[in-house]
Amino acid sequence: MAGIFTKIVQGEIPSYKVAEDERFFAFLDINPLAKGHVLVIPKAEIDYIFDIDDENYSDLFLFAKRVARAIKKRVPCAKIGVTVIGLEVAHAHIHLIPITSVYDMDFSKPKLKFSADELSELCASIASEFK
Repeated sequence: MAGIFTKIVQGEIPSYKVAEDERFFAFLDINPLAKGHVLVIPKAEIDYIFDIDDENYSDLFLFAKRVARAIKKRVPCAKIGVTVIGLEVAHAHIHLIPITSVYDMDFSKPKLKFSADELSELCASIASEFK
């Protein structure tokens, strides 16, 4: 049975996709720590990030780097923080979080809420910068 992220990649569950290629997919986190919080995943359903083969692991982070640059151009922040936790969903994923302080990446903080219109606008804005 396909997991939630695989269902997102396959279009069975809607998402706010900011970038995609043949192997990787990036979309807005719907329970973000910050405006512009994006999840970057391999399309292949692999639970643990360190189980990804070397080539795809390297390429996943290079893809995430391109997404981070797009976020940075559209979301005011000091940097884009990177976190890999891997406990909440059984599909490897990288959190890209716009930050101005180390405390902006505290996952115990309440998550933000944005309207569908705000998410759509932000998604389009970031996607327009993805190169």
